[in-house]
Amino acid sequence: MRVLILGATGLLGRVLLEEWHTDEIRALGSCNADIRDRSQLHRNFADFRPECTVLAAAYTDVDGCEKDPKLAHDVNCMGAANVARECKESGSRLLFVSTDYVFDGAKSTPYETNDEIHPISVYGQSKAEGEKLVHEILPQACIARTSWLFGANERCFPNAILNAAEAGKKLSVVDDQIGRPTYNRDLARAIVKLCTAGARGIVHASNSGSCSWHEFACYLLEAAGFVDLPVEPIWTEALSRPARRPKHSVLSLASLEAYGIKMRPWKDTVADYIQERTAFANSHKPLPPRVARTA
Repeated sequence: MRVLILGATGLLGRVLLEEWHTDEIRALGSCNADIRDRSQLHRNFADFRPECTVLAAAYTDVDGCEKDPKLAHDVNCMGAANVARECKESGSRLLFVSTDYVFDGAKSTPYETNDEIHPISVYGQSKAEGEKLVHEILPQACIARTSWLFGANERCFPNAILNAAEAGKKLSVVDDQIGRPTYNRDLARAIVKLCTAGARGIVHASNSGSCSWHEFACYLLEAAGFVDLPVEPIWTEALSRPARRPKHSVLSLASLEAYGIKMRPWKDTVADYIQERTAFANSHKPLPPRVARTA
């Protein structure tokens, strides 16, 4: 199977390339395939003729989206529509990576795939509109929502926490937002399985177990050896952030398990994450090239 990965330089795209072992892969970053540019996309689709496409490219800076809603719309909404149109014209299947932030967080139980979406931020709105357009253009597409994504080599919450701890900074973390942390390598492996299975419709894909950001931070710090470092729990309202976040965005995993895929508890991923982060820091090597491509 020929698989095209769009967004290969991001938190998910990098590890998707590394975890996908069984197919012919072409993985492209934005400098080779800017999803806002239909002509760039068309050239790549015509050249490679993918049978399956994974859209992992997105503008994911939640607060940045509030400051630049046009960029959020152009990338997360219109860019997704461009990819869906190319998939439709070329006959490629599509897996579009979306987010728990399409929900408002008012529900106290895990969100099912058929629950009504109600985003409360520009980022969530742009991804929700992207989902809508993808479904309208390519009804057989798979929309894989995930949550609280983290990994060793990119900007994410765990790296920010451990960097702050290593710098001896005082830590205060919100304790009233609940979700499912998701290790990027585990998500990548789940996506490979979903694509291999020909998944369609909406699927929720996250590691199992849930916690607050404060609980996540405390577990990370203890696992990394910062056993006596205090972390002050605070309310969301104590932070001055441009974008609102859902207070409870735990995703039900029933749709993922319907494909026979189970992702391990998030706590079980932390040791792997820390080991990978440490190995990367000790390697003294630069980040991989900003464009990754194999064929």
